[in-house]
Amino acid sequence: KKGTNVIDIYRRLGQVMYDEVGMARNEAGLKRALTQIPKLREEFWSDASMPTDLDLNKYLEVAGRLADFLDLSELIARDALERDESCGGHFREEHQSADGEALRNDADFAYVAAWQYKGEGQKHALHKENLEFETVKLTQRSYK
Repeated sequence: KKGTNVIDIYRRLGQVMYDEVGMARNEAGLKRALTQIPKLREEFWSDASMPTDLDLNKYLEVAGRLADFLDLSELIARDALERDESCGGHFREEHQSADGEALRNDADFAYVAAWQYKGEGQKHALHKENLEFETVKLTQRSYK
């Protein structure tokens, strides 16, 4: 079948994640990722192709992983957009001090997030479990 090679879709997904959902991210980039990833998923399911004349078809293995990576990538981007703060290695460019330090928002985001799949075409449900700190006090990090 003629179509887009699965390796090409895999690379483009990686580029979207690198450019828009990497260590330094922002709302606009995350929203771009959330429009690009579903398009890549649609292309994957409707137009992906792979050579079939190989004894060991590595492309089939990549295709199986790519199907999962597309779903996981969208979930990571969605969670990053929902978490409107900088925390740990997740730096939101719009949430930084004048010195370029990450600004956390512990009042609104001191929780663990779990996303529930609700079915094809349905929005995932966000479940939150609040974090309780008994011996450690939450403070802003400074790397200066």
